[in-house]
Amino acid sequence: MCPIPGADAFSPTLESRLAAALAESSGTRPRTRHLNPDGSPRYTNRLALESSPYLLQHAHNPVNWNPWGDEAFDEARRLARPVFLSIGYATCHWCHVMEEESFEDETIAAFMNAHYVCIKVDREERPDVDAVYMSATQQLTGSGGWPMSVWLTPDREPFFAGTYFPPYAGTRGAGSGFIDILTELVHLYDDDSVRVQKAAQALTAAVREAMNVDAEAGANELGQGSQASRRRPDASMIAAAVEQCRRGFDSENGGLRLPQKFPSNLPIRLLLRHHQRTGDAQALHMAVLTLARMAEGGIYDQVAGGFHRYATDARWLVPHFEKMLYDNALLIVAYAEAWQVTKRPDFARVARETCDELVRTFAAPEGGFYSATDADSEGEEGKFFVWSEDEIRAVLGTGDDTDLFLRHYGVTAGRSFELGNILYQPQADEAITVKLAPARTKLGEARRQRVPPLRDEKILAAWNGLAISAFAVAGRILGERRYVDRAVAAADFLATKMRDGQCGLLARSYCAGHLGAPGFLDDYAFVAAGMLDLFETTHDVRWFDEACRLCDETEALFADKVRGGWFMASATHERLLARERPVFDGAEPAGGSVALMNAARLAAFTDDIRWRQVVDRALGFYLPIVEERPMALTEALLAVDFLAGPVREIVLVLPAGGDSASAFQTVLRETYCPRKVLLVGDAASSRWHALEKRIPLIRGKAPQAGLATAYVCSRGTCQLPSTDPLEFQRQIAS
Repeated sequence: MCPIPGADAFSPTLESRLAAALAESSGTRPRTRHLNPDGSPRYTNRLALESSPYLLQHAHNPVNWNPWGDEAFDEARRLARPVFLSIGYATCHWCHVMEEESFEDETIAAFMNAHYVCIKVDREERPDVDAVYMSATQQLTGSGGWPMSVWLTPDREPFFAGTYFPPYAGTRGAGSGFIDILTELVHLYDDDSVRVQKAAQALTAAVREAMNVDAEAGANELGQGSQASRRRPDASMIAAAVEQCRRGFDSENGGLRLPQKFPSNLPIRLLLRHHQRTGDAQALHMAVLTLARMAEGGIYDQVAGGFHRYATDARWLVPHFEKMLYDNALLIVAYAEAWQVTKRPDFARVARETCDELVRTFAAPEGGFYSATDADSEGEEGKFFVWSEDEIRAVLGTGDDTDLFLRHYGVTAGRSFELGNILYQPQADEAITVKLAPARTKLGEARRQRVPPLRDEKILAAWNGLAISAFAVAGRILGERRYVDRAVAAADFLATKMRDGQCGLLARSYCAGHLGAPGFLDDYAFVAAGMLDLFETTHDVRWFDEACRLCDETEALFADKVRGGWFMASATHERLLARERPVFDGAEPAGGSVALMNAARLAAFTDDIRWRQVVDRALGFYLPIVEERPMALTEALLAVDFLAGPVREIVLVLPAGGDSASAFQTVLRETYCPRKVLLVGDAASSRWHALEKRIPLIRGKAPQAGLATAYVCSRGTCQLPSTDPLEFQRQIAS
């Protein structure tokens, strides 16, 4: 290993550890342009000792990177240097750009190493660190994103921040380059420490205020006679969010009227629930048009299935080509539920194709799901996904079907993207789409011969919880046992491999046999939700037990027992400048939104007053926020919809060794009934008797006349037990 430019020599112990890590990874091509004649990396830094794919991407930069931790900040204090903190993730396109332009530049790296202590953080492994410094970046710039670039004091207080910076003045039209900013800030730090300290203290105070203002608002409401906690959730809160959607709706393209389109901008599942409750045809139209336009656009991978992260235009045509596990998991559920409402075959097809793509590309051999795939391959964004007309003709051959394919997917001799044609459906026709399935299969096989985008093979508990829900729900609604089996495999992996053997806590991440930091709120909440969905699909009590355990741990680790709601990090996590309380649903739901729904579901399952108290305490915190900013917490509004009721308590009792109840299962598949708890089982089994002690609503329910029998109750009133699937359908749909 060559000495890193501008950095002090490593200790013999560190040199030895890095050499061992380098030897262990000798079979993989180093991600750097700085190579020795034998192909080995010229430089290796401390990130080579980490397991995060994102950190390992930077292990051979000429920057003297450190992982987040006390050692790096102690070194900054000893050297009296500022800290440069870079936060990103493995499939972030502009993170790759800044790496290539600046962190691989030996001149810039040497300056960083001589004047800063440099730290890299994977935002997906440390969402708590990301949240604090994202708040600082937003306070200073009015926006945020990744890569995030933050300058800190050795006390971890930020004094300057931004996102991507071009390397030199003039690059991409920049007036100042990254090297200019580095130079100016280190001179400021050395020459005017009082000014830096004041800036750091002011920005830190702003971060603490921003991250705690909603907590204080909730606390004030609770302190004023607990008025908010006495207010019960009702449909008017949902109607307010739907009205905001209506005002911002793009009537031509679906989604909101924005220059870029993210799938999460419009709360599809909330619109479906509002329509089911009120008959609001416009709410259904907004949901259906958005789902249809996304599935027709380039944001959807027309060859293999699955959605890219977002569209860079208003028509859903040109995507940012990353694929994220969480996006696709959430969309699977949205399309499956929309199929229940509309019975549109394209919605069922998209849900199936997306599940199949996650299995093909994201499924890990151990049972979980990997995190993401990159936008780039061979150094160019989208290269893996686009086509020329000649390439398609070479794969499909000549003939009418090839011409039909080119027309149906908008392929021209020119291009819709700088590298070629992005496939989309300018005039959607589901019959033609189905007819062209063999052609898509051929193109998929041909595409797999290309150099694929990088895959982030980190398994995140939270995102796997969303995937478990997706596969359990899709398997149940679409009648696909293979998807249920995938959900079971992922759930088993999380339950057995992602618990720390010493403390027993759920880990945030797993990569190459290594567990990451202890889990955060969204890990516990999302996995618990996945286990509840899997229980309702498989009726295996193991998953109910796992869900109850996770919800108990959520309360013990994250709940604010005084003000209500939940913190992102537990008291056992590292103490940062501020402790975030998630109060915004973004591309992923907020952990608190899902935790609220989990508590509401457990209250309905168990009738345990403890879970009703958790719900009431959380509502005391969240309802003032929901009423003031309904679009900020649309996932929490799913819980509000559930709590506003009526909740169907559905028990399907099977005779021992008798009727398979397939007709009843078909009714459950095809009927949209979002506010329900569902139990199916053999009343003679020991498992059923064991559940009776914990789930009162199944007590005393037995099959009638030796036939599968459905019991439907709501708000303390039960309808007559039914052995007729048509009557059962009427009861749950009314």
